[in-house]
This record gives sequence, structure tokens and C-alpha cells, in this order.
Amino acid sequence: MNRFRNLLLAGTLVFASPALAQQTMYVAGPGGSTQKLFQSQIIPEFESKHNVKITYVPGISSEIVAKLQAQAGKQEINVAIFDDGPLYQAIQFGYCDKLSDAPIYKDIYPFAQFGGNGIGVGLVATGIAYNAANYKKKGWPAPSSWKDLTDRKLEGRLTASSLSGTYGVHTLVMFARINGGDESNIEPGFDSIRKSLAPNVLSWSSSPAKLAEMFQNNDVDVAVWGSSRAIALKNTGFPMEFVYPKEGTPALVLGACPVVQNSLPEASQAFLQYLVTPAIQAKLATEGFGPTNRQTRLDDKLAAQVPYGDERVGRMISVKWSEINKNRAEWTNRWNRTIER
Repeated sequence: MNRFRNLLLAGTLVFASPALAQQTMYVAGPGGSTQKLFQSQIIPEFESKHNVKITYVPGISSEIVAKLQAQAGKQEINVAIFDDGPLYQAIQFGYCDKLSDAPIYKDIYPFAQFGGNGIGVGLVATGIAYNAANYKKKGWPAPSSWKDLTDRKLEGRLTASSLSGTYGVHTLVMFARINGGDESNIEPGFDSIRKSLAPNVLSWSSSPAKLAEMFQNNDVDVAVWGSSRAIALKNTGFPMEFVYPKEGTPALVLGACPVVQNSLPEASQAFLQYLVTPAIQAKLATEGFGPTNRQTRLDDKLAAQVPYGDERVGRMISVKWSEINKNRAEWTNRWNRTIER
């Protein structure tokens, strides 16, 4: 009897051990089409190779930083994926752990490496996305300049991100630059947006799903948006085109970091290294993210749609996040009072 009971117990442990061994890793990152790509094409392979279950927690970058702040000392998130500006904030606040040394990081563009506490997994251009079919129907030329967005024919037909999102920050910086200012002198940006851009804006939103919905419902014709979002919508069959404005196109690096003192440090480090492999970089490119790994190879059609190659990447503008983050709270309060009132 005892022998039978021991055998039964041993068998139970054998069958139970895989389930017990599998742990849940929480990855916080962008929602919308990016979330769908991660859940359908990126996460499953990693789960099977590393015997973990990944729960994807969608949110805009500022929300992810807020979650890390709320969970300080008892982090539930293992890996955080967000725009470069909020990533710099998270590193400054001490929420991001050091990256483990890995040979693959030597292939990453220097501007996509965040001082050893984060790594860039995708490159996005912030520019002008527009409904090419509507522009053609109305006899309008394709936009080519940031100043084109202030044309009064676009009144109520434009959407843009609020200052809570990186696209909104880039918009403010570019309108400052083209009007004689910069990150250290943001006044011209606020003045120009309030007087010239805001009257054309139907709605300010940082939600990718909402912006896409406004295009699909024919509520707007044009937006300040990221190349990745524009390409994702175009891939659904929508007549979307994306423009790199002639005055310059800010670079947005989608970055990621292992959260400090998280429950699965080894799996978190492995996931980051997995995200910058050429194979996964190529998958991210199908959603409009340019590769940060120089060794990634894309076919000609895909390469034409994303920031890709040393020449195109070299022409993009890097904004001064140290200056922006120092003043962002003040800018946000002012934006809410004077722009989105």
C-alpha cells in the first residue's frame, strides 16, 4: 500500500512539475497594432523556448512610468517597453536594472543604447500621416512641411497627440525649432501651436486606437503621427501615406528595460536580447519599426517604409530629452491651460 502511494505521489509530481515550473512574466508596452504583433508573432516563440507565460500589459509610455512608480519596491512588471523620453525618466528614477552583457548589443546603433540600463528595440519617425485618397479627391498636394499643418483648409480635419505622448512632445519641439526656438527656448513652439496649429485640430489624443479610428471613420484627413502607426494602418488596406517633413523628422526610439528587483531577472534579460535579434527586428519592421540592430536585413518594399539603413537613420533628428524631461511637468501644465483647454 505504501509502495503504491509513493508511486502515485511520484507520478503526480512528475505531471505537476512543468505547470509549477512555468511562471508568468509581465511585459508592459504599447497597445494597438503593436500589442497584436507581440501577442501573435513575438511572444509565443519566447514562451515555448523559455517555459514562461507572458502577460502583455498595454499602455502609453507615461502610463507605464506611472505604473512603475506606483509599484516601487514591489514591482509586478518584469519588462517595460516605452518611448525613449519616458525610458530616460524611468532610468533616472531608478526603475530600470542594468543590462546583462551580451554580444548582440554590439550590433545596436549607439543612439539606441541607454547607458547600460535600456536598449532600443525599434526606430520610429515622427512625421505627417495623411489619407492619400481624400487628398487626391480634394485636389490637395501631399503635405511636405510642418507648416502645411497650419493651412486653414485643414480646420477640423487634423488630429495630433497631446503632450502626454512622445508624438506631442516632438510636435512642440519641431514648432519651436521652425519658429526660431528649441528645447531650451520652447516659447515659440507654444505660441505657434496655440495660434496656428490648434485651430485645425479636431481632437488631441495619445491613443493609437483612437487616432486610427478617426481616420477610418473619415473624421480627419491628416495627423502628426509615427511611421509605425501609419504603416500599420496602411497594412489594413487604408489609403495612408507617411511624409518625412522637409524641416526634419524627429527620431523616436522604442526602448525597453528590465525592471529593477523584478521576480524574473534572467527571463527579463533573455527577453530583451531576443527582441533585438535580426529575426524579431524584421517582424517589428512589418509594423513600421525601423531596426536598431544593424545586422537586420529587410526586403526592398519593407525597407522603403521604415527608418532603415545608415543614410536614412543618419538624417533623423534626435531631440534633447535631458532638457525636455527637466521641464516636461511645467510644459504639460501650460499645455493643458493654453492648448487643450
